[in-house]
Amino acid sequence: MFRITAYGVRKNEIDYFKKLNIFDYELNLITDNLKKSNIITAKGSDGVLLRANNDGSEPILRQLRAWGIKYVFTRTVGYDHIDLKAAQTLGITVARVPSYSPYAVADLAMNLGITLMRRTAIATSRAAVADFKVEPDLFGREIHDLTVGIIGTGRIGLAEAKLYKGMGAKIIGYDIYESDTAKSILKFVSQEELLSMSDVVSLHVPHFPGKNDHFFDTKLINQMKRGAILINTSRAEITDQLAIITAIKTGQLGGFGADVILHEKEIFGQQFDDSHLLNDKEVTSLIDLYPKVLLTPHIGSYTEEALTDMINTSYQNFNDMLVKGSTTNDVVTAL
Repeated sequence: MFRITAYGVRKNEIDYFKKLNIFDYELNLITDNLKKSNIITAKGSDGVLLRANNDGSEPILRQLRAWGIKYVFTRTVGYDHIDLKAAQTLGITVARVPSYSPYAVADLAMNLGITLMRRTAIATSRAAVADFKVEPDLFGREIHDLTVGIIGTGRIGLAEAKLYKGMGAKIIGYDIYESDTAKSILKFVSQEELLSMSDVVSLHVPHFPGKNDHFFDTKLINQMKRGAILINTSRAEITDQLAIITAIKTGQLGGFGADVILHEKEIFGQQFDDSHLLNDKEVTSLIDLYPKVLLTPHIGSYTEEALTDMINTSYQNFNDMLVKGSTTNDVVTAL
């Protein structure tokens, strides 16, 4: 029986892994993310399934291959947590889930934007300590009167555009590829125009290491409307966190919502008694700016629908390799 060790499987996800197991794999479900200290749990497996923030570095892959494991798959769209060059050298096939319910991340992105625009977090944080005064900082805007700018009009960006459009907002977009599908939903403008016109700017841009690191920097932030909202549910590496912190403090940004942070592998999935114990000054500064800054622990894909898609596709990827010797979702194919 083909044995799969899956890492980062949360307790509420276990039943989904079991009930969707139509190929009758032997499952070894590990709650913790894969790391050097627990890699021994993969020994005896035929394949390994990761998620974001798991350690897919060269030393990890080398040990897995030494145990005869030649399939290291991820149940995510992104695969920057896996060293692809090392996988190729070691003869390890890497496959991913190219897509899942786009509304999972889109819902969260819109939720963060609306929460910031309507000052909901400020109101609820005060209500939690029995403060029900209506102060000027609770004064908000109505969604139908907003202009929302989507940077990156792929499946997720367009899903968010549809959600906002359904509420009456004006939607504009920027992408180097202006698809016909996107044109039926929003109006394409230049990036500079989008930033100057939008009340909410939502980023749906993949990270290409060494190419677009920190591309959303002080220069672009200063092109935005003063007091506009910035949302990032894609990758933290595409933004300059220090620039965002400064912009919040000066009022150039009215709010920032993010499902991603730099160095999240060392932070997400853990509980800290005090934010200052994070040993990360930038993240601590972001936390201290709550409720103008809203952070969530990379839960964009944490929905029943998205999880089902991820597991089904991952299982199919393994079956394709076993039956056909290949999968259309591979990013590295072992020679």
